[in-house]
Amino acid sequence: MSRIWSIMDIGKQSMMNSQTALQTISHNIANKNVAGYSRQRVDIETANPTVDGRLLLGNGAVAKRIVRIHNPFIEKQLQQAINVEGERDARASLLGRVDQVFNEQQHGGLNKSIDAFFSAYREMSNDPENVALRDQVKEQAKFMAQDFRGVSGRLQHIQGEADFEIHNEVANVNKITGEIASLNKKIAAVEIDGVTANDERDRRDELVRELGKMINIRYAESKTGELTVTAGDSAILVSGSMHRNLTVESTPGRKGKAEGDVDIFYQATSDGTPVVVTKQITGGSLGGLLQVRDQFINHTLDKVDDLAYTLATQINQIHKSGYDRLNRPGVDLFVVGNKKGAASRMAVNQLVLEDPGRLVAAAQPNAPGDNRVANLISSLEYQNAMGKGQSTFDGFYDNIVGDVGATSARANSEKASQKDIVDQIKNIRDSISGVSLDEETEKMIEYQKMFEASARLINVANEMMNTVMHLKD
Repeated sequence: MSRIWSIMDIGKQSMMNSQTALQTISHNIANKNVAGYSRQRVDIETANPTVDGRLLLGNGAVAKRIVRIHNPFIEKQLQQAINVEGERDARASLLGRVDQVFNEQQHGGLNKSIDAFFSAYREMSNDPENVALRDQVKEQAKFMAQDFRGVSGRLQHIQGEADFEIHNEVANVNKITGEIASLNKKIAAVEIDGVTANDERDRRDELVRELGKMINIRYAESKTGELTVTAGDSAILVSGSMHRNLTVESTPGRKGKAEGDVDIFYQATSDGTPVVVTKQITGGSLGGLLQVRDQFINHTLDKVDDLAYTLATQINQIHKSGYDRLNRPGVDLFVVGNKKGAASRMAVNQLVLEDPGRLVAAAQPNAPGDNRVANLISSLEYQNAMGKGQSTFDGFYDNIVGDVGATSARANSEKASQKDIVDQIKNIRDSISGVSLDEETEKMIEYQKMFEASARLINVANEMMNTVMHLKD
C-alpha cells in the first residue's frame, strides 16, 4: 500500500512540475518582445530516494528553482558596446549639425562673401571717386561681417542645443538610477529567502544598459544582490536602495568651455557641497555631447575667430595708412575687439556705414584717382596671411570646412561601425537568452505530454489501490 501511495505522490509531484514548467513557458512567450528579458527555465532535480531494505527507491523529481538563462560575460560586453554606441551616436548627430553650418549650398559660404568684398574693393580701385562703387564696398563689408557673425552664432546655438540635450539626458540618468535603487531593494528582499528575483534582475540589467548608453559607469554587485553604480571616477549614483542625483547648471567660461555653457554637478551627501564632474563624463551620449561642445565646436570657433580677427586687423592696418575721399586719415574699417569672440562681434565701423566716403583708396591726400591703398587691400586676398604664412584667407576657411566635413564623415562611419558591433553582440545574447517561439512550443508539447503521463500514472495507481482494496472481498 505504501508503495502505491508513493507512486501517486510521484505522479502528483510530476504533474506539479509540469504545471510549473508550463507556467514558466507561458511567461517566456508573453515576454518575448520585452527589452532585456532573459528566458527562464525550471530547474528540475531528482528527489531524495527512500531506503527500503536493500532497495533504494526513487521518489520522482522536484522543481528546485526557476533560473534565467544569461551569460554575465556577454551582458558586460553588451553594456560596454552600448556605452560606446551612445557616445558615437551623440557625436555624429551634433557634428552633423555643425557640418550644416558650413554647407555652402545652403548658406553660401564665408569664402564667397570674403571674395565678394575683395572683388568690390578691386572694382573701386579702378575708379576711386565713384560713389556707387563705394556703396558696393560698404554693402559687401556688411555682408561679410554679417556672415562671420552668422557662422559664430549658429555654432554657439548648437552649443546651446547640446546644453538642452545634456539637461534631458541628466534627467533621464536620475530617473533610471532611482529605479535601479528601487529594484535593488526588491531584489534584496526577495533573495534573502534564497529565491532568485529573475524578472527584477532582467529589468535592472536593461536599466544598466540604458544608463550606460548615456554616461560612462562602473558597477559591482554585493553579496545581497544589490548593485553599486558609479559614474565617471567618483560619482556614486546608486548604493543599495539609496541614489544620488546629478544636477546641471550654467557656469562661467574657462579653458575648453564657453561662457554660460552648463556643467554637471554631483553632491555626495544631502548637506555636502556640489562638485563639478563634467570632466569625468567621457562616455555615453553625455560624453559625446560634451566632447563636441567643448572640444570640437570651441576649436572651430577659435579658427573662425582667428580668420575674422586676422582679416579685420590686416584690412584695418592698411585702411588706416591712407586717406579717404575727402582727404581725411583712414579709420578702422571693421570693429572686432580681441581675437576671442572676434567673429561674433565683427561689424563695419559706424563712421563708414554712415558715410561710404570714409572708405580709403589713396595713399596720400589731395590725390584724386590714387588707388594704391585700395590695391593693397584687394591684394590681401591672395597673400598667405593665415596659419603663420601658410595659407590665404580662402585656403584657411577651406581647411575649416574640410576639417568639419571630414570629422563629421568619420563620426558617421564610426557610428555605423559601432552599431554593427552592438547588433552582433545582441544577436549572441539573443541566441543565449532570447525567447524562441519554436523552442518554447517544443517545450510546451513536452511538458504537456509529461502532465498527461503523470495523470495516467495516478490513474494506474488508483486502479491498483482499488484492486488491493477488493482483494478482501
